[in-house]
Amino acid sequence: MLGRLEGKVAIVTGAGSGFGFGIAKKFAGEGAKVIIAELSQECGEKAATEISGLFVRTDVTKRESWQSLLDITLKTYGKLDIIINNAGATYHNKPTAEVTDDDFELCIKVNVKSVYLSSSVVVPYFVRTNRPGCFIQVSSTAALRPRPGLTWYNASKAAVSNASKTMAVEYGAKQIRFNCVCPVVGSTGMTHLFLGKPDTEENRAGFVSTVPLGRPSTPADVANACAYLASDEAAFITGVNLEVNGTSYCTVIRLTDPGNQVDGGRCV
Repeated sequence: MLGRLEGKVAIVTGAGSGFGFGIAKKFAGEGAKVIIAELSQECGEKAATEISGLFVRTDVTKRESWQSLLDITLKTYGKLDIIINNAGATYHNKPTAEVTDDDFELCIKVNVKSVYLSSSVVVPYFVRTNRPGCFIQVSSTAALRPRPGLTWYNASKAAVSNASKTMAVEYGAKQIRFNCVCPVVGSTGMTHLFLGKPDTEENRAGFVSTVPLGRPSTPADVANACAYLASDEAAFITGVNLEVNGTSYCTVIRLTDPGNQVDGGRCV
């Protein structure tokens, strides 16, 4: 049987670990040619070897890096179909008044500027060649129902979701789709930053208690959602925020830590 993404070529940013690697592995298993766009040489090479993909060292905050990524992809595979903007960054959970300029700029550059650059560089390719295209951004439930202590991370993801909806409208006539997946926190290299404390089962318990399905998100959860949105099955789906969170209608209504650290709140 052919995979759902057979014959397609996909770029996945931040694919050396976490959600990004889960997405890359799923896409390869569904028949896609996958480009591992990763800043870490070690992680990128390891991921590419494991899934028989192509590693291209990429700084998603640099225009020249995106242009090189597109050029290498087209030279190697002759086309591009899918862009997964997964690379992301945050700072340590803290009161908003304590956020530094570096914290703020990190979120804006990695989370927002990367999406701007990917569209600025790649959309003209789709338009010029009259090819349908698919952009999927890994946003966050923080874009829709923000939790305290990560104001500018939340704002950066809200910008990603809003920009994606806007571009979905603007480029729909060109058959270029823009969608977002919005995961709840999982166990990745950034989890300790979201929690504001070490990523242990005990420290995750308060957060997990707010999820009706009773667990954090996993790379497989996010990858499955991305595979659907990238497939022809979703050809009429654009401008959506697909929540991958097990937690519809959960809202944080209290803080219990006197130090302003988030315990995850509770669901109402």
